[in-house]
Amino acid sequence: MENAISEYQRWKQQGESLRIQAKQAMESRFRELLTEAARISQEYQSDFGTSLKPPPQITAFRFKAATGKSQKSSAKEKGPPAKVISASAKASADPRIAGLEKRLAQAKAKLDAAKGAGKPTRNYEDKIYEIEDELRLANQPA
Repeated sequence: MENAISEYQRWKQQGESLRIQAKQAMESRFRELLTEAARISQEYQSDFGTSLKPPPQITAFRFKAATGKSQKSSAKEKGPPAKVISASAKASADPRIAGLEKRLAQAKAKLDAAKGAGKPTRNYEDKIYEIEDELRLANQPA
């Protein structure tokens, strides 16, 4: 009986050692892959001007490339688009547009919450599209 207990304890200690080694190896590999994915994403954005979209199953690991000084300065030089200015000017005058913008903000918040929880987002994306379409139509001159 004494031999079985000591053998079990030795086996348990070896198993724990292997478990720790495997954990460290997996964490290291994960960091390497994530770093490489981030580098590829940055390179893709700088070369092609758009960001890569991860597969739909991946919702927890979002990477947004840090904007460089050249991108910030060019964005400042361009200024905001004319539609944004007219939309904000109309929003104060038209309560319907203000209501649509409020609904849009709420829908986007719900979408972010669903993405964070790993739930399906299709309905929220559709709702946002509909509200944006209504806003676009409301901002057009009659």
